[in-house]
Amino acid sequence: MLNVPIQAQDHRPAHATGLALLLAGVLLTGLAACGGGSSSADAGAAPQPPITPAPTPSPSPQPTPAPPLDSGAVYGNLRGAGLGAGASLNGALPFPASNAWNTDISSAPTDPNSDALIASIGLTRGLHPDFGAGLYDGAPIGIPYIVVAGTQPKVAITFTDYGDESDPGPYPVPTNAPIEGQQASGGAFGGDRHVLVIDRDANRLYEMGNAYPQGDGSWRASGGAVFHLDSNTVRPGGQPGWTSADAAGLPIFPGLVRYDEAASGVIRHALRFTVSSTRRAYLPPATHWASSNTSANVPPMGMRVRLKSSFVIPAGFSTESKAILQSMKTYGMFVADNGSNWFVSGAPDDRWNNDKLVSELGSVKGASFEVVRMDGLVTP
Repeated sequence: MLNVPIQAQDHRPAHATGLALLLAGVLLTGLAACGGGSSSADAGAAPQPPITPAPTPSPSPQPTPAPPLDSGAVYGNLRGAGLGAGASLNGALPFPASNAWNTDISSAPTDPNSDALIASIGLTRGLHPDFGAGLYDGAPIGIPYIVVAGTQPKVAITFTDYGDESDPGPYPVPTNAPIEGQQASGGAFGGDRHVLVIDRDANRLYEMGNAYPQGDGSWRASGGAVFHLDSNTVRPGGQPGWTSADAAGLPIFPGLVRYDEAASGVIRHALRFTVSSTRRAYLPPATHWASSNTSANVPPMGMRVRLKSSFVIPAGFSTESKAILQSMKTYGMFVADNGSNWFVSGAPDDRWNNDKLVSELGSVKGASFEVVRMDGLVTP
């Protein structure tokens, strides 16, 4: 919504968050606010790791093998998840194992236009974690979420902008649900104001954008969507061409990097990231575009990239960074929104090590990625 890149964009909605000072302090703080920023901030590259003496020559390292898909994973059943803001899912994953978010694409064909598409995002720019510990500009860093039980009362939702593309309420949203960008001081704030609520007992995900709690317990939001986490019919109430709380029409929560998964050493799903320029097209499972640019050399919403198999994940990286990078090899990342190039979305958690996230992920450049072949592209 704020800081949309300078290209003709369809504002239904292009949810590039990012505050005006998003990357001005990257070199000082090592992190940015939630959801990416504008392309004009692309000069704020992440700091590089310190140079260390060259090690004794050794045999060429081999790519890290993908972890087994069924090791400790529970697909499409979130009833064992914890409760509360930022709660652990305790090994559960949204959607069945066969869902696109959970599909191993490490051996899928590469798109014939991969080189041009990756170049449009940036070959020399590094990944940037759009999540972390502590506060940035007064707010937690990342997109928060809350897990509730099936007994959580449902409240009315009033949609202000995209009601014709929203799943009607009521939604089980607590009055204290965390809002993206919420100031720790209690002060006023703007941005995308995403609210993500998981009803663990019903296996439902409720997401809203530009959400405001009302005095009577109801909520006002620009739009909202309800996703079925136990089915491959992900959004029964949705239609092709509809937006969601995300510009691509995708659910946000399944693509977030979460600390409990990363710290376990294995992330078993695709991630979500932003780019500054997108195409007037989308690739399923996305359902919506947010641009008037028709160039075949810029990404459509829903385009999937993966870290090349030839990329060797440094053994000295933290457990969390290694898990994040391995997931990018095995499951890849979806283009989900207009925002700063190579910004990877995640949930805030005070256990993140911000310095390691920024330096380690920032050392991985765009040239190390490729585009998975795009079948089923939807254009005007």
